[in-house]
Amino acid sequence: MNKKTHLFAAVLLLSLPVVVFAGPADDANAHFKAIAAGNVEQIMQGYADNASLQWVGGPLDGAYAGSDKIHETWGKFAKANAPLEVTVAKLDESANPKGSTVTANVEFKGKAAIKVRYVLVYREGKLVNEVWQIDPKLSIGY
Repeated sequence: MNKKTHLFAAVLLLSLPVVVFAGPADDANAHFKAIAAGNVEQIMQGYADNASLQWVGGPLDGAYAGSDKIHETWGKFAKANAPLEVTVAKLDESANPKGSTVTANVEFKGKAAIKVRYVLVYREGKLVNEVWQIDPKLSIGY
C-alpha cells in the first residue's frame, strides 16, 4: 500500500461509529439514579422476569419475587420518597463468564438519608437478584 492508501484507511477507521457497551457497573449506576428519580418503569427495565429483591430493614422489609411484586414495591418506595439525591461510593464489580456482582454503598437523600449497602447480581445482562440492606452506620466516604 502507498501513503495515500494508508491515509485513506486511517481516515475511514476514524470516521466509523464507536459502539460502547454498558457493563453491570454502569447498569447499577443507572438503576440507582432511576430509584432516586422515582422512575419505576426505568427501574424495572433492568430486571429479568424471574428476579428477586431482598429488602432488609425499613418499612418495606421483605422478600419480593417476580416483576409484579418488585414493581409494586418500587412504586410504594417512589410514592413515599422520590425525588431523592443519590450518592454512590465504593462501587465494585466482580465478573466471570456466568455473571457479575456489583456491590456499592449508596445514600439516597430526601426528607431523611437512607443509607443502603447494595448487592446486585446480573446474569446475561439482566438483574436477577438485588439486596437492599439498610445500614444507618454505612460510610459513604465524605
